[in-house]
Amino acid sequence: MENRFSGITNSVIKNKIDEIQVLTDSSILRRILSFLDLTSLNTTDNEKNIGELCEKINNFPYLFPDLKGVAAICVYPRFIPLVRDTLKVQEINIASVGASFPSSQTFLTTKIEECKMIIDSGADEIDIVISVGEFLAGNRTLVSDEISTIKETIGCTHLKVILETGILADPDKIYSASMLAMKAGADFIKTSTGKAPVSATPEAAWVMCEAIKDFSENNSRKVGFKPAGGISDSENAALYFAIVNTVLGSEWLHPDHFRIGASRLSNDLLTTIEGREIKYF
Repeated sequence: MENRFSGITNSVIKNKIDEIQVLTDSSILRRILSFLDLTSLNTTDNEKNIGELCEKINNFPYLFPDLKGVAAICVYPRFIPLVRDTLKVQEINIASVGASFPSSQTFLTTKIEECKMIIDSGADEIDIVISVGEFLAGNRTLVSDEISTIKETIGCTHLKVILETGILADPDKIYSASMLAMKAGADFIKTSTGKAPVSATPEAAWVMCEAIKDFSENNSRKVGFKPAGGISDSENAALYFAIVNTVLGSEWLHPDHFRIGASRLSNDLLTTIEGREIKYF
C-alpha cells in the first residue's frame, strides 16, 4: 500500500478531481447539507441545549422550505430519550457515540452493554472508535473481534467505526484499519472523533474511499464513508464530496452511504447557499 498511496497530498488530490467546479456549486452544497450528521458532543451539553437543537431541526422545514434537512442528529447516549421524544421530523436518524467514546479504553463487556443501552434508548446509529492502541500494537484480531462482537450485538442498527486517522497517520495503516473495520461488519467507516489534534484530512479520506472501493468490488455490500472533525466551511466539505464522487462514484452520494460529521459547518453551508449570513444552528 505504501507505493500505491505515496505522494497523495491535498494538492495532488485536487488535481485528480475531474469536476472541481463542485467546490462552488450551490446545488452541490444543498446536497451536502442533507448529508450532515448534526453533532453536539460537548462536555457542557445539557438537556436545555440539546432540546433547543431538536426544536431547531423541527422548525427547519418551515424556515427553509426549499432545503432538505440534515440526515441525523448525533448526541451523547444520555440524551437519546430526549431527542426521541422531542424530534418530530421523521426522516432524521438519531445517532449516538458508544463503546467508551472517544478513547475506547474500557472492558469489552462495558462497551457491549453501553451499545445495548443505546439501541434500547431508541438510537438508529452508533459511532464507535477502534481500539487504536491495540491496532498500533499489532493486535488486529482483538480489534476486529471487538467490532464484530459489537455489530452482532446491535444487529441492524447502523454501526459507524471511527479509525482516528490523525493518529494512525500512515496511509498503509489507514487502509488496513479501513479494511479491518469493514470486514468486521462496519456499515460506515469514519475518519475521526474530533477530539484528537488531527481530525479529517483529504489525504485520509482518499485512502479510505479507495479501501471502500476495493472492499465493494469483492463483497456484496456497500460501506459508507463519513469524514468528521474540523470540517467547518463549505469549500472544505465540497472537497470531501468531490473525493467520494471521484473515487466511489455518484451512487455513493446519498445519506445511506455518505455523511459528514459537523457542528459548525451547517451555518456556513446555509450562509453560502442563501447568500446572507445565517447563524441558525
